[in-house]
Amino acid sequence: MVSQDKKLRYLIAEETINVHVARMISDARNKAGLTQKELAKLVGTTQSVIARLEDADYEGHSLNMLNRIATALNKRVDVRFLAVKGTPQHA
Repeated sequence: MVSQDKKLRYLIAEETINVHVARMISDARNKAGLTQKELAKLVGTTQSVIARLEDADYEGHSLNMLNRIATALNKRVDVRFLAVKGTPQHA
């Protein structure tokens, strides 16, 4: 049962990240006043790729593509390792 709980927590965390990344892309694109097609042109890809990246169920986000999108939107990507609540911290 404990291993199932760990697996469930992992799946929930993974889905939360996917939703967060999709929403960040969509929000930044909308704030910039761009359509998916316009952003795709700036990034050098297609509208369908942008639509896929903005889909919360998509699991193929790459750091390279996120950097390309950030650059097109005059932003930067910030990747961090954050402590998980309730876990011991190692030096």
